[in-house]
Amino acid sequence: MAAKAESSSTVQMDDATSKLEQMNISFSIWPPTQRTRDAVKKGIVESLSTTSILSKRYGTLLTEEATAVAERMEDEAYAAASSASVPADDDGIEILQVYSKEISERMLDYMKSRSASPAAASSTLNEDSTVHDEESSTVETQS
Repeated sequence: MAAKAESSSTVQMDDATSKLEQMNISFSIWPPTQRTRDAVKKGIVESLSTTSILSKRYGTLLTEEATAVAERMEDEAYAAASSASVPADDDGIEILQVYSKEISERMLDYMKSRSASPAAASSTLNEDSTVHDEESSTVETQS
């Protein structure tokens, strides 16, 4: 029974594809719409500025910095994916994988370089000591 349903589903997909071809309509996932690109940028900002796998290891960015970094990363990843060589018959899947990989690599590289940078470490250290000093003065004031 399951094989019959699966076969029927395949026939329906073939019919739908045939109808789209007859109407001269094609479907491709590349290039992404501006709405999709904006959603990707928003996801990058969230990954860099809130608790995530990256932030647990490398810390978080302020939202403003994350927004600027996300804009640049997505633009660079889009350009790299757009210029990548993919098979002529690619429906966008392979190029989308390149785009995703480029974004992931850029996020990781940026966070690694930021945490390895003495200036970044110093900045984080200064922020931590400022918070500690504020907490100490609050405790002293309350005493």
